[in-house]
Amino acid sequence: MMEHNSDFDNANPPIGFVTGGGLEANLQVKLTVPAQTIQEGAFVVMDSGTWRFYGLVTDLQLAAVDPNYASQLNSERFSPRLAQHLNQQTLYTNLAVMPALMLDQGPDPASPEYAAWAQNRPEKVTPMTVKTVPNHHAPVRLANAADISQIFGKEDGNTIFRVGETREQGHAVCLNLEKFVQRSAGIFGTTGSGKSFLARMILAGLIHANKASTLIFDMHNEYGPPSTSSDTGKPVSGLKEKYNARVRLVGLGAGTSFGNLNADFNLEVAYKDLTPEDILQLTQTLNLKETTATTLDALESSFGEDWFSAFMQMRGKAVEEDEDGKRRPAADSVEAWANEAGIHVGAAEGLRSKLNRLMNRPYLVDSPASNGLREVIDNLQNGRHVVLSFGKFDSELDYLLVTNLITRKIREAWEAATNQYHKDKKKEPRPLVVVVEEAHKLLNREMASQTIFSTIAREMRKYYVTLLIIDQRPSQIYDEVMSQLGTRISGALGDEDDINAVLSGLPGRSSLKGMLAKLQPKEEVLMLGWGVPMPIPIRSRRYDDQFWREVLQDEQQLPDMETTEDYNNFFGFGGDDTD
Repeated sequence: MMEHNSDFDNANPPIGFVTGGGLEANLQVKLTVPAQTIQEGAFVVMDSGTWRFYGLVTDLQLAAVDPNYASQLNSERFSPRLAQHLNQQTLYTNLAVMPALMLDQGPDPASPEYAAWAQNRPEKVTPMTVKTVPNHHAPVRLANAADISQIFGKEDGNTIFRVGETREQGHAVCLNLEKFVQRSAGIFGTTGSGKSFLARMILAGLIHANKASTLIFDMHNEYGPPSTSSDTGKPVSGLKEKYNARVRLVGLGAGTSFGNLNADFNLEVAYKDLTPEDILQLTQTLNLKETTATTLDALESSFGEDWFSAFMQMRGKAVEEDEDGKRRPAADSVEAWANEAGIHVGAAEGLRSKLNRLMNRPYLVDSPASNGLREVIDNLQNGRHVVLSFGKFDSELDYLLVTNLITRKIREAWEAATNQYHKDKKKEPRPLVVVVEEAHKLLNREMASQTIFSTIAREMRKYYVTLLIIDQRPSQIYDEVMSQLGTRISGALGDEDDINAVLSGLPGRSSLKGMLAKLQPKEEVLMLGWGVPMPIPIRSRRYDDQFWREVLQDEQQLPDMETTEDYNNFFGFGGDDTD
């Protein structure tokens, strides 16, 4: 509980005072310190009556008592001493402050009302969305470390995770990871802005906090195995390297390797795991026709779950002669099946030709050595984290097919687990965060309807599944999906459309637009949305050896764990050994 501090005025002197403004138009603050000591994005506090107001500086404006004093150099008209005195009296700087939160501090401890208030005060008073304004001449101060921790929490080595520091004074700014995973989120920034380092840092915090499982679709081998920084050429630690027991590194297809680091297992997909729905989600990529859905339904009706294998074994334009010497479609041809099923022959043969691209994918096999899809889901449900590396299979077709197929299986598993939990109240589903790179390839306006990820963003939160999307072009992500992102963390963005997309649907976006546009190309980010109480620009924590020393300093020494049962016993999860 924050109370009045008699030493506060001396320890943190005012930088100005409120002169006007409002909730919508921002507060106006007359600055009483040199303008260069304050930056756009500074976090300030204002005490007025029993309330403490928290706000963000969104603009600095030069002003004058009379424009004539600003338009002429007083130093050329008067003596240096007189000119300095005149400038101090007539020229000043105004701050535009966006009020964000307010906190009831209660009356002054020296006042008669304090005893009655203290007797009835709640155990914990939390900041609320600002609903009024401070009085004229309310003193304005830069927020100190206590103010920052009051709003963003104090790092606890667990769920309250330090993401960075304020830019002016270096006070720690934290993210509540437990709240962060409750809704889908996005990390944005131009190429080279450090968004993948920021993503790895937050994922490391999630793994350490152990509040949710993560499934990371790793297109460029950046998250699981060690990699090399493209800027410095220095080695960069991977999540598997630091959390060997908690992270399963999975390679797509047999024989996928990661240099000196072996995959925990390789993922091969059985033909029977493919459904017509999986193929329809590739409509744009494979240029499928409107008749495809009808043909796929007929195939499934004819062959059940073996429809794909049966279809691939059919020959194209094959003919044979009957006993009378008449030519007819071969019994094992696409045409023969289409005639029998009542399907247009041209449509069936066209679909068969286009699905040849899938037949050539080495990770699609008739009989996998193990049920990799089941292993992925079992590991996630039992508290592990899975990094799926696409290796050499980095085409759009591979990414769309595999991510959709796995995520569909996850949706089925988590919906079933949630429904069971609502029935018997025995085992609550493990929260899951699905991490998607290059999200605009899956979630643009054309593709969003074809992928299951838009469904996750809209509907799966109630089933304990959320998205973390990482992208450099947020403007290309379907606006309906963007509207579902609770927390948004953005580095520098060069395109105005991208800036508008990150801020879409959020209060105060007009005030935040300039702030986001002026971020430094590296290390500075703007945090806003559901996971943080108020928007704030910060200097992000560096993803380096020092970061890992700080994060892992309170990690328990993990024993050797060869089976899922060993892991479950150590971390207290349930589940069967699937390895």
